Amino acid sequence: MGFDPHEPQQQRMLAAAMKSAQINVGELWLKYFSLGGEVGEYEVEAYLQGLLSLPVLQRDLLAMAANELIGTFPQGRAPYSDELGPDGESPRKEPGSGTKELPEAEE
Repeated sequence: MGFDPHEPQQQRMLAAAMKSAQINVGELWLKYFSLGGEVGEYEVEAYLQGLLSLPVLQRDLLAMAANELIGTFPQGRAPYSDELGPDGESPRKEPGSGTKELPEAEE
């Protein structure tokens, strides 16, 4: 992938979130495009397969689109780039990892 060390983790977590929420690439791309996303559906598919690098803004728009489609399923949440720690670890639990707890939700 690109020069951002967090990109592979963000890509994996987005793909896992989509899988757990049963969101397909076409649905994600349509929502992403409606939010101002600039790359095409084929590029999104390539990114999700780990074959293409995307700029931070485009990755975060994909995460936003996925999170809006997911709604209230916190176990499948896709991370934004600024939510990934300096060592590449997410402060949030990766879907299916069972290794970290989600922070308490503010009410």
